[in-house]
Amino acid sequence: MTAKKRPLKDNKLRNAEYYNFQEIQDKLYEQSMNNKIFKNLIDIITMEENILLAYRNIKNNKGSETAGVDNLTIKDISKWKIENLIKHIRKKFEWYEPKAVRRVEIPKSDGKTRLLGIPTIVDRIIQQCILQILEPICEAKFSNHSYGFRPCRSAEHAMAETYRYMQIVNLHYVVDIDIKGFFDNVNHGKLLKQMWTLGIRDKKLMCIISTMLKAEIAGFGFPEKGTPQGGIISPLLSNIVLNELDWWIVSQWEEMITRYEYKAGVRSKRS
Repeated sequence: MTAKKRPLKDNKLRNAEYYNFQEIQDKLYEQSMNNKIFKNLIDIITMEENILLAYRNIKNNKGSETAGVDNLTIKDISKWKIENLIKHIRKKFEWYEPKAVRRVEIPKSDGKTRLLGIPTIVDRIIQQCILQILEPICEAKFSNHSYGFRPCRSAEHAMAETYRYMQIVNLHYVVDIDIKGFFDNVNHGKLLKQMWTLGIRDKKLMCIISTMLKAEIAGFGFPEKGTPQGGIISPLLSNIVLNELDWWIVSQWEEMITRYEYKAGVRSKRS
């Protein structure tokens, strides 16, 4: 009998373990679960290990070969000495001024186009540095029944849950909702307030994210709303915005007191 093939470990998880950073992320998750207020996240974000981890994760991303407005790609950054890269990223965090975002139109199957915003490669590394710290904090606060843009989750997991409810609980209706132009219409002020509510209260970091959201879009000017679809941190920010909706659905379905007790738990899912 042949031995079962072990599942491949997620690349980002493997990279975090390589730089001994998984323990820090686990601790952030645990602290967030215990409702800790985070006021000094910049110190963790600018750690050498976090910057190197961000560089490695970006380097493994196919999009790293796509240039921003400065025409630089990961190949150009790879020529830098590591100590110079760390010094440069830390200096950027001292007074962050993002470069303009390059706008690209991607054809869709229905003949329309999807607008993507491509930050410069250095700005993408900075976003990845922030993402690696904010993600475990936010993951501790997210609903267990949302699947989009989350680590080790996908639309396939949501579909599997749907099939399970169909077969076990005999539910046969699915409500399909699409938020039109979601990324382009995110309210900056509300997003920052939602982050504050999650316990992310490092004022310098909040200023950096606010500046990041207002980065100039080349040829279009400075946006008053939205987060670039194509930015490294945008998927996490979108989940922060939708988190209140997720928990409202939980309150209206799972936690709603009914005349008769359900035979099996029925939950909503967002993919």
